[in-house]
Amino acid sequence: MSAEEFQPPVDVTFVMPCLDEAKTLPTCIKWALEAAEDLKKDGLSTEILISDNGSTDGSQELARSLGARVTECPHRGYGNALIWGGREARGRYIVMGDSDASYDFRDGAKMVRKLTEGYELCMGTRLKGTIMPGAMPWKNQHIGNPILTGILNLFFRSGLSDAHCGLRAFTKDAFFKMQLESQGMEFASEMVVKAAILNLKRTEIPTTLHKDGRDRPPHLQPWRDGWRHLKFLLVYSPLWLFFIPALLSLLVGGGIIALLLSTPGDALAQFAGLQLGDHWLPIASAILIVGYQFFLLGVVSCELHASQEFVSKRLPWYIKKMHAILSVNNLFIIGGSLLGIGTLLFLYVLILWAGEGFGGLRAMRPLMLSTTALICGSFTFFVGFLFASVESDASPCAVRKTDSQ
Repeated sequence: MSAEEFQPPVDVTFVMPCLDEAKTLPTCIKWALEAAEDLKKDGLSTEILISDNGSTDGSQELARSLGARVTECPHRGYGNALIWGGREARGRYIVMGDSDASYDFRDGAKMVRKLTEGYELCMGTRLKGTIMPGAMPWKNQHIGNPILTGILNLFFRSGLSDAHCGLRAFTKDAFFKMQLESQGMEFASEMVVKAAILNLKRTEIPTTLHKDGRDRPPHLQPWRDGWRHLKFLLVYSPLWLFFIPALLSLLVGGGIIALLLSTPGDALAQFAGLQLGDHWLPIASAILIVGYQFFLLGVVSCELHASQEFVSKRLPWYIKKMHAILSVNNLFIIGGSLLGIGTLLFLYVLILWAGEGFGGLRAMRPLMLSTTALICGSFTFFVGFLFASVESDASPCAVRKTDSQ
């Protein structure tokens, strides 16, 4: 192995994703070098790693001339560049930050010191720090970022005030534990979400956000990237995406149906000042069916998540309990039972209708119950096949068997 090929390990790696950042790289590298001098006081060695994402403005040669190491990420995307840089980093501590001169890498020294105290992830927080004039659009500062951070904390309880800050530090071990995969800007959410799921020890320090030093529009597209963040948060939270809407729909739809069935004949049911008649049955049935479908989709979603090792070992109790009941065979039994009940009710309606010479149908209630049971039964039966196709050895069922041994 040549001297150039051999790269000895260091204590701290400053990782910067780069796509045509020749204008701002000198400032970022200068700040990182100053942080490196600060960390030398603690006996920590450092390196600066530029994870280049296909620059055509000479950023690579410029970075090398300023003392940084450059690695070429073969796949486009903010997340891809950071994941590639994390893998290529030689430090046991990693500081990541954007290379547009918006974040002061000198704050990285304070973040690394937090890691040496035993923390596994240290985030910068702009909201508790300083946002310079013109550094962040008003809609991002007061709407987008607070809303997305609030949703993330509601779903995953990260305890962090600025989940999308671009300056963050973490241990190399934590980086591998999180198994990061996001290719785009949603990488920022993924790291915080997985750190919360894995219960990594987290903290944050105030940081300053400077105005972007580039002379071109930023790569960030607020509406598109905001949606990608929100989509990621929902995908990783089946409780909020599926089960809570399912519960609300089942309670509303089932409650209306139960209320109508408790009233005699064609009498109107009274509820909160409203008069509910049988014309509400199709509405209630539709709400109930949608809620039931949400619930079964949530079951399948949990099964898909269970195939990921970092999630499967930390499944909530309600998911394990649910899977103990809703096995593949039990889904077939439930679906078949609902189909049978729906069929019997439908035959009963046909008999009543035939007795009236197939004229006006007065058996509206049993007809709606029949169609509801048939639709739910059919969906359950085929979800059973879908469930079987995604079931894996790392499923909650497998975890349950291990727990019972």
